[in-house]
Amino acid sequence: MEHRNPLITGKPDAKFLAVGEIMLRLTPPNYEKIRMSNSFEVSYGGSEANIALALANLGVDSTFFTVVPNNSIGKSAVRMLRSNDVHCTPVILTTPQETPTHRLGTYYLETGYGIRASKVTYDRKHSAITEYDFSKVDLDTLLDGFDWIHLSGITPALGENCRKLILDCLVKAKEKGLTVSFDGNFRSTLWTWEDARDFCTQCLPYVDVLLGIEPYHLWKDENDHSKGDYKDGIPLQPTYKQQDEIFREFVKRYPNLKSIARHVRYAHSGSENSLKAYLWYDGHTFESKLFTFNILDRVGGGDAFASGLIYAMLHNYKPMDMVNFAVASSAIKHTIHGDANITDDEQTIINLMNMNYDIKR
Repeated sequence: MEHRNPLITGKPDAKFLAVGEIMLRLTPPNYEKIRMSNSFEVSYGGSEANIALALANLGVDSTFFTVVPNNSIGKSAVRMLRSNDVHCTPVILTTPQETPTHRLGTYYLETGYGIRASKVTYDRKHSAITEYDFSKVDLDTLLDGFDWIHLSGITPALGENCRKLILDCLVKAKEKGLTVSFDGNFRSTLWTWEDARDFCTQCLPYVDVLLGIEPYHLWKDENDHSKGDYKDGIPLQPTYKQQDEIFREFVKRYPNLKSIARHVRYAHSGSENSLKAYLWYDGHTFESKLFTFNILDRVGGGDAFASGLIYAMLHNYKPMDMVNFAVASSAIKHTIHGDANITDDEQTIINLMNMNYDIKR
């Protein structure tokens, strides 16, 4: 089959933009639980920021837009992004008048070990991004000059102002001809399943590259929802045939979708997982290799998958290499502390993609 890339591939100089919230992450050391710990390891993360950071480390011209308080914590988060080559020029540092609570969202991570799973506790209510008036942002100027924008279903879960921002970004991005990637990224502590499905389904007509198949409505009959959703009954670890059928229903309903990808996790314990992925691309479904690995830090694995896929698309990989590179990117992230896949050597991911584990000298 001749390889024909329907996206903006072959453009390693493409300019990438991600929009979302960055948070302070506090983690007890040595796999401790919060109630046992007398100290916390400090880092920063957030789904969209993780993707911008991972791509920047791999050499993509990557920019992040967010809102943080103009204080030492907000500026420290921006400094971390800049130290990883992420452009932060559009980042808004707010005053207490603009965002009265004047805080950076925070989350606590208890890292799992063995049979004990990891646990996240959010403390992000009234963060700066949720209190900012985005009507003051000129989206035409913000998106000008970019080729690709990435958004997720986490940011709209934070508040009405963020929901409007994401929808407005989607509309403006399509007006300006940007490639749009979107990851539904459901967070049950932020909104309900039905609210997430209702909103994220509104986003689908504007999306080119879809990450994950939930949370979206894919009704068998738009006029009679009692007939159910095409995804009803599909297991978390679907067969190739089951996944291919769902991909095709998505594309039939939303012909604007040029690619759909999802990774499938097999959790053997809190410390050992396996991953593989499915990719719908150019009319075909591709299935990756299965990667099994021990976990140092699971948070951000899905974001590493997304960044790996975007990188492979930007660099004109063939479809099977796209999906394998994406899964290998996620697998490597599980061996790195922090939220993001800080891997600055494409060949490292390619070696894992080819299951080459030898020492490199």
